[in-house]
Amino acid sequence: MCELFGVCARKPFVINDYLKEFYSHCDMHPDGWGLAVMHEDVALIEKEPIRADRSHYLRERLTVPIDVRVAFAHIRYATIGNLEYANCHPHFRVDNSGRKWTLIHNGTIFEYPALNRYFKLQRGTSDSERILMHIISLMDEAGEGREKPLTFEERFAILDEMVGTMSRGNKLNLMLYDGEYVYVHTNCEEGGLHYRKNSGQIIISTQALEKEGWNVMPANILYAYKDGTRQKVGTDHGNTYVYDPEAMKVIFQTFSNL
Repeated sequence: MCELFGVCARKPFVINDYLKEFYSHCDMHPDGWGLAVMHEDVALIEKEPIRADRSHYLRERLTVPIDVRVAFAHIRYATIGNLEYANCHPHFRVDNSGRKWTLIHNGTIFEYPALNRYFKLQRGTSDSERILMHIISLMDEAGEGREKPLTFEERFAILDEMVGTMSRGNKLNLMLYDGEYVYVHTNCEEGGLHYRKNSGQIIISTQALEKEGWNVMPANILYAYKDGTRQKVGTDHGNTYVYDPEAMKVIFQTFSNL
């Protein structure tokens, strides 16, 4: 699978040490790396379809202080999708209201028919990109014909319902940024997410990046953060993912023949 990293803070802080530790896990996730640094609603995205510790660019990038309020990072282990730039995370798209969305995902969508419509429309071949395309479609459909953009409460309700349905039988660890709020979801009790809460900061990672100070992110609930503070908690949908080696074997065989 993949690993995720995200920060949301009230004031900018330097995240280089966290990133160096995070990217050092790339021996188990060698199929690409990515970084999104958010400046208000604009995401500066850098990524390559190579192992993070073999990237000369990333090595140089981490020598300069990365001082941020919101950022995402990703290292990829490909289950669905080829080793190419378009399949690396983060993924980025803009909805019809002009809102900019950035997503990183760790998991596998074994079956969710609503994503099938995007196979011929996406830039790459990953299920993660299709998840973001589906989110954009949901937001566009909900906002159609309205004079005002969707409110945070409306956006959260749409996402809360979506993760509740998409998580049934699927592994769905994700972080999402809409230009204002960071949304976090895991449905794994093992192999899920960890978080560290500092003053005015929330730091989230698949694995704890230090020996102390990290907690396990509760599964099956969508959370929203802004300025390092939790803003809203979603419904406990109860769809805990349980690893099924046979299902994983089938999906590997299916996509290796495409």
